[in-house]
Amino acid sequence: MYFPLRISFLPRCSNGTVTFDVIFGPAYKGIPLAAVVSSALYAEYGINVDYAYNRKETKGHGEKGLLVGASMKNKRVLIIDDVITAGTAIRESVNMLKSIDAIPIGVSIALDRMEKVSLEDPISAVQGVMRDLDIPVVPIITLPQLQAYISSCSYETDLVDSIAAYRTMYGVN
Repeated sequence: MYFPLRISFLPRCSNGTVTFDVIFGPAYKGIPLAAVVSSALYAEYGINVDYAYNRKETKGHGEKGLLVGASMKNKRVLIIDDVITAGTAIRESVNMLKSIDAIPIGVSIALDRMEKVSLEDPISAVQGVMRDLDIPVVPIITLPQLQAYISSCSYETDLVDSIAAYRTMYGVN
C-alpha cells in the first residue's frame, strides 16, 4: 500500500516554502530517511533539496572523510532521524553541523515515543532536545497516535496492553 508523504511535518514559511536547504541524516538510520525524504519531496512536490549524512567513523579511502553528500556550510539544515532516545545523537549532530558552519534549523523524527529522559526527570528526550538546543523537534507520529491506531485494530489487544504498560512506566504525560 502506498502512503503519500505528509509534507506537513516539515518546517515551512508562512508562504508555504520549505525553510531549509539540506536534509541531514545522522548515521545510521537517518541516512535512508534523509535520502527517501529528499527523493519524495522532489517526486511528489517538485521541491529539490539536497541531502547529506555522517559516518560513525572517518574513512581513509574512497571519498574519505566523515561527512558525505551535499555541502552544508552556511546552509540551513533539517536533521531527520527515526526516534530520539536520550538526545545524544541529535546533540552530537547539531555540534558537528555548527562546527562546519551549518545552521541546524530543526529536527524531524519518525516517531516520538514520548519517553522520560530518566525515571527521575519528568520531561521527554524530545522536550530536552528542544529546551537545550533551542530548535524545534517535529514528529511525524507520536506514540499516543500510534497507540490509538493500534487500538482501532481489534486483533492487536496484546500489543495495545503492552504499549499502555510501557507508557505508564516510561512515558511523559
